[in-house]
Amino acid sequence: MHLRASAARFFLIFVSCMKTSSSLRTLLLAVALPLVAAVIPVLVLTLSSGDAPLRKARGPFSAWERTLIEQSDSVMYVCVVTDPKDSLELRTPSRDLTDKEIRSELYATLAAKLLATVRSPQQGGVGIAAPQVGLAIRVAAIQRLDQPGEPFVVYPNIRVLEHLGDTVRGPEGCLSIPGKRGVVPRSEGVVIGWTDPETLEPRTEELHGYVAIIFQHETDHLDGILYTDRAESVSDDPDWDAERAPYAMQGAYVKPAWRCTR
Repeated sequence: MHLRASAARFFLIFVSCMKTSSSLRTLLLAVALPLVAAVIPVLVLTLSSGDAPLRKARGPFSAWERTLIEQSDSVMYVCVVTDPKDSLELRTPSRDLTDKEIRSELYATLAAKLLATVRSPQQGGVGIAAPQVGLAIRVAAIQRLDQPGEPFVVYPNIRVLEHLGDTVRGPEGCLSIPGKRGVVPRSEGVVIGWTDPETLEPRTEELHGYVAIIFQHETDHLDGILYTDRAESVSDDPDWDAERAPYAMQGAYVKPAWRCTR
């Protein structure tokens, strides 16, 4: 039952009771007046503001997801393990996107912002997953270094379905683990699966080489796993700070204040 209807009904009952005999009216005033004094301000508030305090977020995505996607700059803040709250978000397994969400304008906005973020000079990565911008949803933007022009592609509901070939070891870094690099064992090949954003049909593809490594790294993010969990060794990256110093001076890596209020 809406608060507005309940308050209005109470007010009408009170007014009708005031038409009774004087002795009963005196008793009612003594008992009900304090209640009326408490109800009238609430009634005024609800009549003036409507049902807004009780209204739930409509449409795809949760209220926080919508806020984060809509309020973030085109180049989004990237979570880092050195921030305790960020670290929790990076460790949260991602949920799948619904067909309705994939077809929504909000998803298109998120896809565009993921691409702008990973391509930005202050980040300069070959892939980024939604948990890295604070969203526990299964989507990642990955550079297809195996295709002409090396385009970035956004993959909803992306996952590794099968590991292929030998185990290979190679260096990896991460936008969310500043100043570090590790040697990580990965499968040389994978079969990936995702939802085609145009047809909403399931798609699969077999990949090998470095691009297969990138997909393993990014899908790990979607499961709350960081490369350091798999690394055989981790060391300092001496070039990290030097490469990012000009952008750091401009505040490119500062967490927005509104992100800290959740």
